[in-house]
Amino acid sequence: MEILNRRAKYNYFIEDEIEAGIVLKGTEIKSLRKGNADIKEAYAKIKDNEIYIINMYIAKYEASSLFNHDERRTRKLLMHRREIKKLKERVEQNGYTLIPLKVYVNDKAKILIGVGRGKKHYDKRATLKEKTINMEIKRKLGSA
Repeated sequence: MEILNRRAKYNYFIEDEIEAGIVLKGTEIKSLRKGNADIKEAYAKIKDNEIYIINMYIAKYEASSLFNHDERRTRKLLMHRREIKKLKERVEQNGYTLIPLKVYVNDKAKILIGVGRGKKHYDKRATLKEKTINMEIKRKLGSA
């Protein structure tokens, strides 16, 4: 199962992507495998040389009873120390932030983090205009 953050590339210029593991509880991984998660409002933060994902929503697992998890708890990400150090240097530059782009489960839960810079309103309009032009070109080529 794969959960995407579709608004990330609309709101940010993504300059780099890094994969990380997520530390989850048993009910969280079961719910994530069913696809009951959302990363639209989530972001990553580096604190004490460790990286965390904040405000990521994973729905409660309905088959669980007493030992269910908090849906929006802060979760630790698993990365090498040198990768975190490199990310920390980039984030400390003006305007960069860590945005979750995709969450997926193979054998383990993984998250794709993007290093991005926020877009201004006119950048978003230009992106939308470019996307519309590309769609029209594809439509005309497909009908010809």
